[in-house]
Amino acid sequence: MTVLVRDLRSDDPADVAAFARVRHLALPFILWTPQAVVHHLLHTHPDARSRSLVAEEDGEVIGTAQIGLVHDSPEPGQAYLNIYVRPDRVRRGAGGLLVRTAEEHLATEGARKLFAWVLDEPAHLAFAERHGYERRRSAHFLRLGLADSTLPPPPPLPPGVELRTAADFADDPRPMFELDAETLADEPSDVAMEFTDYEAWLAETWRHPLLNRELTSVAVADGRPVAFSVAYTDGGTRYSSAMTGTVRAHRGRGLAKLTKTDSLRRARAAGCTEAFTGNDTDNGPMLAINKWLGYEVCGTEVRYVRELG
Repeated sequence: MTVLVRDLRSDDPADVAAFARVRHLALPFILWTPQAVVHHLLHTHPDARSRSLVAEEDGEVIGTAQIGLVHDSPEPGQAYLNIYVRPDRVRRGAGGLLVRTAEEHLATEGARKLFAWVLDEPAHLAFAERHGYERRRSAHFLRLGLADSTLPPPPPLPPGVELRTAADFADDPRPMFELDAETLADEPSDVAMEFTDYEAWLAETWRHPLLNRELTSVAVADGRPVAFSVAYTDGGTRYSSAMTGTVRAHRGRGLAKLTKTDSLRRARAAGCTEAFTGNDTDNGPMLAINKWLGYEVCGTEVRYVRELG
C-alpha cells in the first residue's frame, strides 16, 4: 500500500467531503463542513501562503493538514501546521509524510517557528516529540447537551446595556470587527495576533459559512458592541462557541456570561441539540462560566512548537 501527499482539490466535491470527514473522525469536537473547508482554502489571506493537504492511500483520503504562516502576527516567521489522520488509519506513514511536506513548504516560505495542536493522548504526544516538537500550553474541548440539560436563567442586564445579535450589524459590520480585534489581542495564545485588515476580516470571518449571525449574541453599550459570544452552526443540530469576549473597559460586569447564556438559549430554541466550546486550561474565568452553564470537558489538546534552524 502506497501513501502519497497532495494538495486538496477544492473543485472536487468528493475530495472536499473526504477532507471534512477525516477531520470530523479525528476531531469530533470541532465543526467541519465541506463549505468551511473550501472557505478556508479560498479565503485565507494570500500572505499566509496557506495550503490544505491530504494524505491518500490507494485512492482513499486518510489524513489531512492545514498549514500556513501567521501573517497577522507582529512577529514574522511564525507558522502553523495542524495535522490529523483517521483514527482507524494510523501507523501507515500518513502523519509523518504530512509533517515532512508541511515543514518543507513552510521553511521555503520563511517560517522559523512552527506551532501545532496535538491531541492529549500518549500516541499523539509521542509522535510530536519524535518529530522534534516541544510541549507548551494546553486547551480543553467542552461539550453541553442542549436537548437534555437545563440552562441557567440569563444574568440581569447591567444598566445601560442591551442585547442584540450580529445580524443587527449586517449593514455595517465594522463595529464587530473592532470588537473582535480588541478581544483577540487578549486571548491566551503562544502567538500574538493583530486584526488590522478590515477587508480580510470580512472575507475570512464575517462571511465564514459556519457563522450564524442570528445566534451570535452581542452586548451593546453607548451604541457600540462591547461583548459577544460568536456562534457557529453546521446547518444541522450542532453548535459551537467560536469566541466569547469583552472589551477591556467593560470587563467585570458579567457580559461574557450574559452573551454566552443568551446565545445558547437562542441556539436551543433554534433546534440545536449539542454545543461545543474550547478553553485554554489557564483561562479560569471562562472555564468557570462554562462549568456554570453545564459544559463538561470532552477532550484536550496540547500546543507544540518547533524552531527551525
